[in-house]
Formats: sequence, structure tokens, C-alpha cells
Amino acid sequence: MKTSTKAILAGLMTLTVTACGATAGKTEAGGPVADLRLMVPNTPGGGYDTTARTIAKVMEDNQIASGVEVFNLSGAGGVVGLQRTVNEKGNGKLAMQMGLGVVGASYTQKSPAKLTQTTPLAKVIEEPGAIVVPKESPYKTINDLVAAWKADPGKIAVGGGSSPGGPDHLLPMRLAKTVGIDPKTVNFVSYDGGGELLPAVLGGKIAFGASGVGEFLDQVEAGQVRVLAVTSEQRLDAVKDVPTLKESGIDMVFTNWRGIVAPPEISAADKQQWIDVLTRMHATDAWKAEVTKHGWTDAFVTGDQFATFLTEQDKAVADVLKDLGLA
Repeated sequence: MKTSTKAILAGLMTLTVTACGATAGKTEAGGPVADLRLMVPNTPGGGYDTTARTIAKVMEDNQIASGVEVFNLSGAGGVVGLQRTVNEKGNGKLAMQMGLGVVGASYTQKSPAKLTQTTPLAKVIEEPGAIVVPKESPYKTINDLVAAWKADPGKIAVGGGSSPGGPDHLLPMRLAKTVGIDPKTVNFVSYDGGGELLPAVLGGKIAFGASGVGEFLDQVEAGQVRVLAVTSEQRLDAVKDVPTLKESGIDMVFTNWRGIVAPPEISAADKQQWIDVLTRMHATDAWKAEVTKHGWTDAFVTGDQFATFLTEQDKAVADVLKDLGLA
């Protein structure tokens, strides 16, 4: 695998936030911050949506912020939301939940808006990927699936909840290359977030899905889907009976990441206020419990550290997509 691809998939890590930002957003001295809005740039039910709504709930339950509005603005793999964020220049009450998928979509969709134009606030979590099939699938193990896939790559459709260049696209492309399939022969079907991917898996419209493990936990518990493998280094507590790819003889590890950005040119006070509430949220026991519940990995960094990471990811994604002829 190319070094550039390794670079993009290796950095998928952390989120830290700093201290207090006090100004007009507080309901009263020392009280919770009010009037914050958190945009989700794809459909309800996916990983971005779950992360954003979990963050908002922890903030409210712990009186860090009150009345946080989470809303969805889907389209073009996150690019519609990204353009809205960039257009909201100076709006310090708005932020966007995002991650690797939006980075890739900004290139594959030829977006005039780029993440490098936004104000980076925090990287929050990492999430390993999962290879899932509907309960009635003939594939009982990852090796069963790979054998069928290698025999006829074009016949075995794989779906992901991101546009080309996003994590749900990069995961099966990297898996294909690792097991000896030409990525250009992969029949990849793109869905706008996990909320659209899940019905395709359940309905058998695709042979398997590739996405963050947290996207499928409810359906796994309900017996509607089966996870054939996870892409983490070690097994996950959330699906402890599921082997890693490495355990199955496939030498590959893959991790996605998610973070939060604000519009360009917000005030220093507003930026600090967002960083403050996110840092306080991250420190709660409730957030730690949610990270475990969803099978996420805590990866918290903020401010300049996240900005540097985001710039590196932007370049790495662009390089990989150029190699694939997609940017």
C-alpha cells in the first residue's frame, strides 16, 4: 500500500480542548452556555449524527450548555454542510460535526469550500471500522466473504456511508488491495451516511457494508446484522466475540476519526467558548460511558493541535484521491 494511503489512515486519532471562554453565550454568570447550534452534514442515524447528538446530550445533562440545537443538512457527502459552514463566516454560535469523510468529499465533489477555510475546534474520537452482512447472508466469516469477492469482485457490491474519499470508501478499497483485489474493480455503492447505509444492508441491496462499528451496534444486538470482522488492532468490548482482520489472517488496521469545526473568522472569545464546553464535556463520566457504549476510542485534541492534524489530513486525502484518479 502506498505511503500516502498509510498516512491518511494512520493519523486517525485524538481530540483535546482547552479552557474557559466566557462571554455572551452564558445564560447567567457561571451557568450553562446557551444558543449553540451543531450541524450534522448528512442524514439522521449515521455516525456524525450519533456523535453530535451524544455530545449535545452530555452537555445538557451536565449543565455545560443548554438548548443545544442539533440539525441535519445533508447532501454531497457532507459538502452541502461544509459550504454552509464556510458561508456562515463570523458566526460563533454554529459548529459542524465532521470527519475524514467530509475531507474526502470536498475533493471528489469538487467543492469550492474546503475544511482548511474553517476554524478547527476539536478532534473528538476515533472509530474502528466493521465489515457487516445481513443476518441471512451466506458469508459466515470474513474469509468466506473475501473468497467470494476475489472470485468475482464486480458481482459483490459493498456499500459505505460516505462518498468516495471518505472512510467507508477507503476501508473497502484498502481491504481489497490487502487481499489482492484491484481497487478499481470494486463495486462500491455510496450512501449519504449510516442512516441510508443501514437499510441497504438490512434489505440485501449490497453484499456487505463497511462503516464504523458504532453504526451497527443496535442491529447487532437485535440479531439483524452480523459483524464479520473489525478493523481495530485489538478486539472491541462492544462486539467482543468478533475477530479483528489481523486475527483472520488479513494484515490490516483501519481507524476513522471525527471532529468539530466552526465557520471562518469567528472571534477568539467564541472559539474559546466552544473549546471550553467541549473540554468540559469530554471530562465527564457520562461522556466516557458513551465512548465505551458506542465502541469509540477517545482521541481528544483541540485548537492548534487539531488544526495541524486537519491540514495534514487534507493534503493526505488529496494525494490518495489523485492516485485513484478521483481528484
